[in-house]
Amino acid sequence: MRLVVTGREGQVVSSLLEAGQLAGVDVIAIGRPQLDLANPDTVIEAIAAARPDVVVSAAAYTAVDQAEDEPDLAFRVNAVGAGKVAQAAARLGVPVIHLSTDYVFDGSASGSYVETDATAPASVYGASKLAGEQAVAAANPRNLILRTAWVYSPFGKNFVKTMLRLAADRDEISVVADQWGNPTSALDIADAILHAAATLHSNKDFAAFGIYHLAGTGEANWSGFARHILDTSRVSGGPSARVRDITTTDYPTKARRPANSRLSSAKFASAFGWSAPDWRLSTEAVVRRVLP
Repeated sequence: MRLVVTGREGQVVSSLLEAGQLAGVDVIAIGRPQLDLANPDTVIEAIAAARPDVVVSAAAYTAVDQAEDEPDLAFRVNAVGAGKVAQAAARLGVPVIHLSTDYVFDGSASGSYVETDATAPASVYGASKLAGEQAVAAANPRNLILRTAWVYSPFGKNFVKTMLRLAADRDEISVVADQWGNPTSALDIADAILHAAATLHSNKDFAAFGIYHLAGTGEANWSGFARHILDTSRVSGGPSARVRDITTTDYPTKARRPANSRLSSAKFASAFGWSAPDWRLSTEAVVRRVLP
């Protein structure tokens, strides 16, 4: 199986390259300048040249606050570009696995979101990703749209690395306590994608395409997530600091964040027989890798 993933340096791309090597799967990452989602004309030729069996649409515009000032670019990449990736896969007769986000919801639900819940993005980024879901579904009926949340990994910039960096210089870190979600390791996302891709590749009659939620098992608020990161670091000989709970209003951002990002991944577990580990275990594994 040849898995072609868009992007070169993102957390999921890096995790997929590592997981593919360990599993003996041919994972090929293609990005700029050969494939540039801001220039959709490059997409179809680049993907066709890579001869995929399954396409993973992972590249995206992810600057959540900056998107409020650059809506045209966010939509060009996350909607038009994502649609072109799905179209390229359709032209080759192969399925596309597209990564989306919890930001398609406004966070007002009282429990975990399921795939049939109404979407209502509260930010430009969320709206652009929802438009991307719609473009992917329209361009290629053989699509898996995977909504995930609170992604971290040993690669790139993310919350785990930020907490460890701050703890090296501070005795106390203020972290929002009134936003809840599922911390999700990109390493787990990569394993899930490889599992799903193998199913699609081996089962040409697979019919359960569409939207799935794929997030870490268990829930936390940001401050609880931070405490677990720093507790793990401390017992592993790394930096630690006190965590002080604050509210969203204490830490204003240009883009509105959902107060509730919890996603139920039961549908994915039922369809593919795969569930993420408890988020605490996955966090500990990443912290230990990040520490020097």
